[in-house]
Amino acid sequence: SDTYAAWRAAARAGLAGGIPPDQIFWTTANDNSALFAETEMPGLEQKVSAAVPQAFLDLCELAICHRDPGRFALLYTVLWRLRGQRALLADESDADVAALMAMRKSVSRDCHKMKAFVRFREGDAAPDGRRRFAAWFEPDHFIVERTAPFFARRFADMDWLIATPDLVARFDSGVLAFEGAMARPALAPDQTEDLWRTYFASIFNPARLKVKAMQAEMPKKYWRNLPEAALIPDLIARAESRVEMMEKAGFATPPRRAEKSRSSKPAELPLLDSESPRSLREALAQAASCTRCPLYRNATQTVFGEGPDDAPVMFVGEQPGDKEDLAGRPFVGPAGQLFERLLAEAGVARDKCYVTNAVKHFKHEPRGKFRLHKRPDAGEVQACRWWLKQEKELIRPRLIVALGATAAQAVTGKGDQIMRRRGSFEKTADGTPVLMSIHPSSLLRQPDRAEAERSMSQFRDELRQILAVVPEVARS
Repeated sequence: SDTYAAWRAAARAGLAGGIPPDQIFWTTANDNSALFAETEMPGLEQKVSAAVPQAFLDLCELAICHRDPGRFALLYTVLWRLRGQRALLADESDADVAALMAMRKSVSRDCHKMKAFVRFREGDAAPDGRRRFAAWFEPDHFIVERTAPFFARRFADMDWLIATPDLVARFDSGVLAFEGAMARPALAPDQTEDLWRTYFASIFNPARLKVKAMQAEMPKKYWRNLPEAALIPDLIARAESRVEMMEKAGFATPPRRAEKSRSSKPAELPLLDSESPRSLREALAQAASCTRCPLYRNATQTVFGEGPDDAPVMFVGEQPGDKEDLAGRPFVGPAGQLFERLLAEAGVARDKCYVTNAVKHFKHEPRGKFRLHKRPDAGEVQACRWWLKQEKELIRPRLIVALGATAAQAVTGKGDQIMRRRGSFEKTADGTPVLMSIHPSSLLRQPDRAEAERSMSQFRDELRQILAVVPEVARS
């Protein structure tokens, strides 16, 4: 920003002139304008011989956005000391370094809050037809210039304005510009806010309510600009009674066929290829009494894959969840419902695909009357690969979609760096293409709304890639 550039020029002049920190008084015309010194510094055109660590420059770019007027003096003091103490930044017990680190943390947190809590409202369309939106936000620090490019990338297909008490960021026809502060604009109600409030209320979990933690992540100062905030007092007030109702309801009753399956003595499964099932129906029958790993002991039932036995696309998730364990079907819980919706939006017909999991039993740990998902370990994934192999050989899909790290491990033998691999195509040992993606449950756990929307859009785009490879699974 202009402030950082001005401070940097003045600081270099101070170093070149050998002026110690206690002989410089830093001031600004205003807190958001270019910095100027009260008197002209000598040596402005001289080159400073001392090299500055990159870590300090990175700190400067954040700390200069802090609202504390003493930030300029602090930065120059640390810069001055770095000439003779090259390892100064590594000493976080030093008072100056600790203060600078605290500024960096506060500014970074404020940038995160802006990305999470800016709420746009739609106005009249532009003359060229582009949609127009506006938002009001009250940051703690001078972060608008630093954070606005995020919104320019995220909402490049629309015109928008973010007004703050310090600065206005305006994005018109693909051009980002900044203007002076303005009064809070009158923002018309947005119909999508009703949908967002419904979603917010539906994901609010009263059993995990921690008011102090919630307010730490969503401070009350932001509530007046958040449409969902009006629901929070009532949700908190009713949390205790809702938890009591949940406790009284307890677990859903497992199907009778599942209880019968659990009470019968499980049979050991064949391990030789010659004893492999000859059809999906036979595989399903064998899997009902699977004992390949200890997970069968606490699960309600085996949750096998489902779909056409000649499906050209095979989706592989991690493991069944609580709802799937009770229903005996894959991807029917909250993550499964989101998965099915995004499939439809991407134009892919679920009933033309085969959907399964790397692990066929629900791994969980009890927490009161609830069963919390627990990630299967490498041994459990390996034990269940036999079933995945049978499904793959019986179906012979032309494309496999690995949903998440566990699925990637089961399908390709490598489960790390899934975020870097997502959206790319890899191959199994026999050459079957594998599209790498994330598990839809991760979209439900994302606390940052803007980041969740971005990841959801990326997931939808990844699903669309399926149609380029296997157009037969397109929705009719």
